[in-house]
Amino acid sequence: MDQDLTDFTKCLQILQKKIEKKGLQIDVIVTLGGLGGRFDQTMASVETLFHATNITPSPVIVIQECSLIYLLQPGKHKLHVDTGLEGSWCGLIPIGTPCENVTTTGLKWNLTNQVLKFGTLVSTSNTYDNSGTVTIETDKPLLWTMAIKT
Repeated sequence: MDQDLTDFTKCLQILQKKIEKKGLQIDVIVTLGGLGGRFDQTMASVETLFHATNITPSPVIVIQECSLIYLLQPGKHKLHVDTGLEGSWCGLIPIGTPCENVTTTGLKWNLTNQVLKFGTLVSTSNTYDNSGTVTIETDKPLLWTMAIKT
């Protein structure tokens, strides 16, 4: 296997091969762990989410303790945030490239055709407006992060 890939990425490759071999129907892949401890390891987990789009058609979510991350692809997304499992905070982080056009609804501090990029604006420490639904439209991949109750 390629040593330029993380163990997490290699694991997703193996998992996808097994899913295909067994003809399984998978809605989502949930990974437990990968966001705690060393910062470089956390960033490696984020990078794996970028690789995941070329490995599996299934969404990949990473959960650790009280945090969840998911890489939103370009387009419009509707997130249901009324399950009772959500914590109080959420955020949108442009990773890899600036997002030139981000619009949201359902957040306390919504964005309208906003540019998100490091050194300008990164949407962290946001929260919900109690509507139960968040919509996000982005022109580039954008990391969604949120608190979850433990």
